[in-house]
Amino acid sequence: MTFRVRLTREAEADLDRLFDFVLERELEWDGGDLALAEQALAAIRAGLATLKTSPFTCRKVGQSPFLRELIIPFGRSGYVALVEIESGTDVVIVVVRHQLEDDYY
Repeated sequence: MTFRVRLTREAEADLDRLFDFVLERELEWDGGDLALAEQALAAIRAGLATLKTSPFTCRKVGQSPFLRELIIPFGRSGYVALVEIESGTDVVIVVVRHQLEDDYY
């Protein structure tokens, strides 16, 4: 079974924000790795792609079996995507956060 995965506007904005954050941080460092922002975004997209085949493997959030968290490792920490399984065919990425950010609840 294959699920259709889509991002909310907020989740798309999160990807832009996270990319910009890594890029700006690397620009501040002498000898920073400017490719790191692209690598982080690629890791997030690869993690989200796993939802096409296995969204129920993500850990549950709260009491709903359809609200899940996808952990996306990257570097020393990583990212967390809040995922809602809407139907037997649709998965929605609600938000994406760095693991060190404030919660999204």
